Amino acid sequence: MTTRAAHWWLAEGVDSASDPRWNHNLHYQGVILDALPASARSALDVGCGDGLLVRELAARVARVVGIDLDGPSLARARDELAGIDAARVELVRDDVMTHPFEPASFDVVASVATLHHLDARAGLIRMRELLAPGGLLGIVGLAAVASPADAARSLAGALANRPYQLLTRRRHWEHAAPTVWPPPESYRAMRRIVDELLPGAVFRAHLFWRYTVLWTKPPR
Repeated sequence: MTTRAAHWWLAEGVDSASDPRWNHNLHYQGVILDALPASARSALDVGCGDGLLVRELAARVARVVGIDLDGPSLARARDELAGIDAARVELVRDDVMTHPFEPASFDVVASVATLHHLDARAGLIRMRELLAPGGLLGIVGLAAVASPADAARSLAGALANRPYQLLTRRRHWEHAAPTVWPPPESYRAMRRIVDELLPGAVFRAHLFWRYTVLWTKPPR
């Protein structure tokens, strides 16, 4: 394998090697974790599901809130977070679009495989609203294959998926949270929306059927 190919497979935010669970969402959540500001003291996980990202954020940030509408997912998240100080982690069953969070109240707003459950524009505006000036917005998202470039990347992902698992000795772990398929927006549409609403954001389409967005909110 060439160095360039190895970088394409392995260097894009791989999840913790100490956890045998692996899927495409977990594979790319490290993109968010690696970008966390050292000064961050609070984080919100939008659509926290089973709590795996909340757990990783809590290892790095003093206070973490996870919000999700799905009760069974939150029950599994509570089990996942059982060993963490409850004063530092809060799980909320509610709709992030209407929950009465204070604006600009989080140093980090993160979301993995959730934005396509929402209206993309409204969801990004809401996350932007909740982020404090200077804070990080990090997203791992899904989008529809709608161009030859998308199709080529999707094919490459399909060819690489099994060899990657063999190389890293990982088995695919399937979460039990509700899913939405197919995603309503294409990669091109998501890039356009992100460019419009989050000027200066880094949008990247990845090998394993995901895109990431990293954006730092300008200071006041």
